[in-house]
Amino acid sequence: MAFNIAAAAAGSVATAAYMNARFHIMNDLAQGSNKLRQYMMLWLIAQEAKKGKMLLYHTFEDRAKDAVMGDVTFLMFEGREWTYRQFYQALQPIGNWLIKDLGIERGEMVALNGGNSPEYIMLWIALEAIGATVAFINHNLTSESLIHCVKLSGARYMLADSDVRHLVSPDEEELASAGTKTVYYDPSFLSAFTNTEPLPASRRENIQPTDLASLIYTSGTTGRPKGTVLTRGRYVLLKQAGGRIGLKPGTRFYTCLPLYHASAQCLACASCIHSGATLVLSRKFSHQTFWPEVRASKASVIQYVGELCRYLLNAPPHPLDAAHDVRIAWGNGLRPDIWEAFRERFGIDTIYEFYASTDGVGFTNVASRNDYTRGAIALRGPLWHWINGADDARVRIDPDTQDIVRGPDGFAIRCETDEPGETIYRVDPQKTATPVYHGNPQAGQKRLVKDVFKKGDVWFRTGDAMRLDAEGRLFFVDRLGDTFRWHSENVSTTEVGDVVGAFPQVAEANVYGVLVPNADGRAGCAAVVATEGTSIQAEDVASGRGLDLKGLAEHCLANLPRYAVPVFLRVVKQLEYTATMKLQKGPLRSEGIDLEAIEKAAKEKGKEPDAIYWLPPGKKTYIPFTTKDLQELKGGRVQL
Repeated sequence: MAFNIAAAAAGSVATAAYMNARFHIMNDLAQGSNKLRQYMMLWLIAQEAKKGKMLLYHTFEDRAKDAVMGDVTFLMFEGREWTYRQFYQALQPIGNWLIKDLGIERGEMVALNGGNSPEYIMLWIALEAIGATVAFINHNLTSESLIHCVKLSGARYMLADSDVRHLVSPDEEELASAGTKTVYYDPSFLSAFTNTEPLPASRRENIQPTDLASLIYTSGTTGRPKGTVLTRGRYVLLKQAGGRIGLKPGTRFYTCLPLYHASAQCLACASCIHSGATLVLSRKFSHQTFWPEVRASKASVIQYVGELCRYLLNAPPHPLDAAHDVRIAWGNGLRPDIWEAFRERFGIDTIYEFYASTDGVGFTNVASRNDYTRGAIALRGPLWHWINGADDARVRIDPDTQDIVRGPDGFAIRCETDEPGETIYRVDPQKTATPVYHGNPQAGQKRLVKDVFKKGDVWFRTGDAMRLDAEGRLFFVDRLGDTFRWHSENVSTTEVGDVVGAFPQVAEANVYGVLVPNADGRAGCAAVVATEGTSIQAEDVASGRGLDLKGLAEHCLANLPRYAVPVFLRVVKQLEYTATMKLQKGPLRSEGIDLEAIEKAAKEKGKEPDAIYWLPPGKKTYIPFTTKDLQELKGGRVQL
């Protein structure tokens, strides 16, 4: 009898375990209700507003004045360390300089332009302390882009790191004529201030959740950068971010991402402040310094974005690759083709991949500890769909117009299982904080669409295509603009890039669509970087001693539908990335297969033009693409 009871109990446990794994029950319960989470967020903001603690500075001040927390290390940078108390003390003279010398008013916008440094954070938090707002300028900008971003902010002052003087100084006169004075800073300049009197509390009173806190600019890859408005309430919500990955006093969080971007500023620096953790800050990303800095700091959390992990993986193996204290890699944009290779080589226990955007309203995440969740951004079972499914959808999109496809009834068509489509979220414009772009209210309204599934409903367009498989795994597929149509089929550049990137001789791949004479849609083109030691010289490739063009073509033909196989191949020495490690496609798209344009662009940069190959009809190997071939296409003598 006892045996039967024990056996039954064991069977029940096994059944429960199976059901949980099959239907993600515990995962769904942990995620809970999105609506309830929104109410909790509003409650949290209301509580902080009631206490008069709406600023990030308020949290920092509380940490610094606490008998225990004050002695916890806040920042580690290039061999130097500051406790919360020491950093707080360093802020006071800077805040007094901002008030007394520059005359910065409460609520005034100040532009901040510089690379990662302790001084950058000091200026940011000091501006918070005096009730000012900050426009975070991409420190790589110059000329028209720089002038546009600063003018958009309306700032009287731009505080610029002396390290970017060579980029800023040519535009100082025009900025001055528009009303913006540039003030350069460096460590010695800021450390010379001595006025330590407490910054006036009146500067930090009666702050409202909807008050403007900062501008974080979009990348500008589809036009001029837009200044996304972050409110004071948005920064309060970052109190929850660190808890997702277990940040607490003593945790060391390493980032080399730029502080002008939300990933490092909000999800690393602000999260550390809210949780009392230690920020390990690198000046910039380099695969040569990344792991040495991580090892030296004993960081247990590292931050990644975009193709950063691929850069690390492409570096030559090192005996100390897994000799570190890292347990979590936290970020977004890690591609499936290197997911497990990165985890295994560097000994990472958990890859915490999330999906979010500075100017978005949705957030998904998955803590991946095995191959099952490779490439996923969320897990969703029946319980999740029952609780949240009515407010979350993937809909069919016309890749040519980017419009939502509507059925005979005039409403959107939901995607089937494994069918990619744009993710949209139902919102209540009166309650949900939809994107606001400074000085450009129309841009925010364009992200909203009405009458999607019924008259009067309002949904937010993410601009991102995703797919949900039969096992409840949600995958990011592409930015909408990166999907193109060829032979009446939709082609995802990201998915094709994953396949091309899996070829042993390809280190990196950037896939995009190109216009072809006398052909509808766009043909696929893959810009590839060969692995170290693989020659890309034309004579070596032609003689079989370099990049294996036949092998690459056969690999693509075997792993992709014929319409998705890249017709063209552009062999490059390196790919271009944004400062947040996202692939740049614009210049490649604009040059397309125009050999003269490619050669002209190369000469302007003082470089040799890239080699272009193609896969002609009926062929199973890439061959050089020549001017004669282009003329054949233009004349209609060759049809793709």
